[in-house]
Amino acid sequence: MKTFTTLLLAAGVLAAAPAAAQVGGVAVADPQGAIANSRAWTAARTQIETTYKAQLDQAEARRQALSTELQPLIQQFNTARSAPNANQQALQTQAQQIQTRETAANQELQRLTQPAQRAQAYAIEQIQNRLGEAVQSAVRAKNVSLLVSPQAVLFMQPTADITAAVTAELDRLVPTVNTTPPANWQPGQGGQAAGAAPAGAAPAATPAPAATGNRRNSGR
Repeated sequence: MKTFTTLLLAAGVLAAAPAAAQVGGVAVADPQGAIANSRAWTAARTQIETTYKAQLDQAEARRQALSTELQPLIQQFNTARSAPNANQQALQTQAQQIQTRETAANQELQRLTQPAQRAQAYAIEQIQNRLGEAVQSAVRAKNVSLLVSPQAVLFMQPTADITAAVTAELDRLVPTVNTTPPANWQPGQGGQAAGAAPAGAAPAATPAPAATGNRRNSGR
């Protein structure tokens, strides 16, 4: 499985550029940002949010209801834990009950948002499969000899960022994508495994509020 950073740093990306082009300087590119700003993803995101609006709205409403349901349990646990000589066995039982309910709630939310998330992953994978080619083209056009990810940079001039150039290449290579995955499709089948969703991804429901932090040290 290749991450965005690996795609940037892979030797094949730079090796594919003609020797004459590898005489420039160092540049920075954010592949995730390039995908997020691509026309194909922008259109796909809008289509997914429209197609699955009912499910996403239902998931958000359910998330809020589950949050309302869990908050009193979490507050009761915190109150019991802060009491002098708190019963540790009782606290552990409460914590387990909350954890069980949280797990069930998050599984329910996952079922509701799964169709939208699947469509999102399919759209992203189609763009991501051309990302290496887009990076190569941008590297050649900008005469770059070394390309690094933003996470590896402490300081850079704005002109060193070629993310927009990568996005432009993606727009050329992948003007549109399909948001309806085949019935037997699985993430990663198209070549590269789907990486992290770009900013602005179709809004999956936020998990129910975890009480893990509140339960910490319940046994002490």
